[in-house]
Amino acid sequence: MAFPSSALKFRRILAHFPQELSLAFAYGSGVFQQAGSSTAATENNMLDFVFAVDDSTTWHAMNLSKNRSHYSCLKYFGTKSICSIQNYGAGIYYNTLVPCNGRVIKYGVISTDALIEDLLRWKTLYVAGRLQKPVKILAQNENVKLQEALTSNLKSAVMAAFLMLPESFSEEDLYMKIAGLSYCGDFRMLIGEDKSKVMNIVKPNMIHFQKLYSHILQDSPQVIYKHQLGKLEIDKSPEGQFAQLMALPSTLQQKITSLKDSPGKNRDVEEILLQVAHDPDCRFVVHQGNLAHKPLTMEHAELSLGVSHSLVAPFIRS
Repeated sequence: MAFPSSALKFRRILAHFPQELSLAFAYGSGVFQQAGSSTAATENNMLDFVFAVDDSTTWHAMNLSKNRSHYSCLKYFGTKSICSIQNYGAGIYYNTLVPCNGRVIKYGVISTDALIEDLLRWKTLYVAGRLQKPVKILAQNENVKLQEALTSNLKSAVMAAFLMLPESFSEEDLYMKIAGLSYCGDFRMLIGEDKSKVMNIVKPNMIHFQKLYSHILQDSPQVIYKHQLGKLEIDKSPEGQFAQLMALPSTLQQKITSLKDSPGKNRDVEEILLQVAHDPDCRFVVHQGNLAHKPLTMEHAELSLGVSHSLVAPFIRS
């Protein structure tokens, strides 16, 4: 569940920052309650934000003028240095442990172009993975390419989940699979750091997942969506699976094909995906491809610069 009376709180925090934003959203346990956390405890959690900006250099310059204390010693090297660091890895720069309006916040800054690329290609699945779960949209301009990329990211998440699910499943099963996409390959989930994390995210927030995905499910020719029963049936024929595979982002397609393409053959991606679609182990192959993808997650892929409270998402790729 989302917390009541939060809109004014977020507007007040957002007012502290330059308003030249293509997208701003809040995410995480400070915004949406997770199972096992009391409302009182969760409302004291650090608030997490992402700001997408068309011109990172100009935005950081304005933010340094307004909020110089948010930055580490990098502020002494100027906006070009900050933007150079931002452009590494997942293309997002964080200021964290920032006191703001009576709360402690963390905010990441990403260029609009880098965000669109991640949404469309899942190059890192860093911000794209976060936007596959419910978030609180605080500001959004009329950038058509960005809106289309946001929708494409949700559709891609549905297709990837379909490929890893059986022919018939519950709506909760679907959202569990979607929410888990950005945790595939996360070593912490294998060694016991709250293996129920995905369930804790989905169960209290089913209504928010439904708002995010119901229109996509209703419009998809790949699924019979029994909304009142919370049940879904998908086309698991080779033709159906091929259509789903072809709808995946290019980075995940490449990871899947690399598992099936023999060294030296260099076959066409479409040819290999057709082979995967006919494979009885298609679900397993897609799952392995997603594991090989090693997506970056908001929760663990932040590298401290070793000074004060500025962070940058690193480049972690196989």
